[in-house]
Amino acid sequence: MRHLLNIISYIFHPLFIPIGGTVLYFLVTPKFSSLEIQSGNILPIFILTVIIPIIFFLILKNLGVISSIFLPSVQERKYPLYISCILLLMILYKVIPNNYIHELFFFFVGLLTATGAALILLFLKFKASMHLLGMGSLLMFMIGLSIHFEINITLAISVFTLLSGLVATSRLYLRAHSRIELLIGFLIGICSQLITLKYWL
Repeated sequence: MRHLLNIISYIFHPLFIPIGGTVLYFLVTPKFSSLEIQSGNILPIFILTVIIPIIFFLILKNLGVISSIFLPSVQERKYPLYISCILLLMILYKVIPNNYIHELFFFFVGLLTATGAALILLFLKFKASMHLLGMGSLLMFMIGLSIHFEINITLAISVFTLLSGLVATSRLYLRAHSRIELLIGFLIGICSQLITLKYWL
C-alpha cells in the first residue's frame, strides 16, 4: 500500500502541473492550433517547469539545502518556490507572448499567484500542500475550460476529483501533511484559478 501511495505522490507531483495544464488545454480546446503553436508552447514550458527544476533540485540536494523531492520541511521549500516563481514569470513574459493563448496565460497567472501565496505562508511557518495546490489549480482550470468552450468533460472532471482525493490520502498516509495543510493547499489552488476566470471565461 505504501509503495502505491508513494507512486501516486510522484505521478501527481506539483512539478508536472504546468505542463499538465498546457497539454490539457490543447486536448480540450476546439480552436485550431497548428503544430508550430503547440510545440512553441509545450516544449519551452516542459523545459522550464520540469527539466530546469530537476537540475536545480540536484544542485540544491548536492549542496545539502534540500533532502528530498517532496521538500519535507518549511525551510527546504523556500528556495524551490523562489525558483518556481521566477520560472513561471519567464513563461508569462517570454514563452506565452510568442504564441499567445489567452486561456493559458491566465492559467499561469493563477499558478504564479498560488505559488506566491504558498511562499508567503512559509514565512508564517505554515506548510501548505503543493500537491493539493497543483491538483486544485488543474481541477478548476478543467472546469473553466468546460464552461468556456461549452464542452462536456464531466467524466474527466469527476475522475480528476477522485484523483485529488487519492493524492490527499497518499499525503496523509505518508504523514507528509496534516489535514489542514492539505485543505489550505487545495483551496489556494482552486481560488487562484477562480480569481483569474473572470478575465478569460
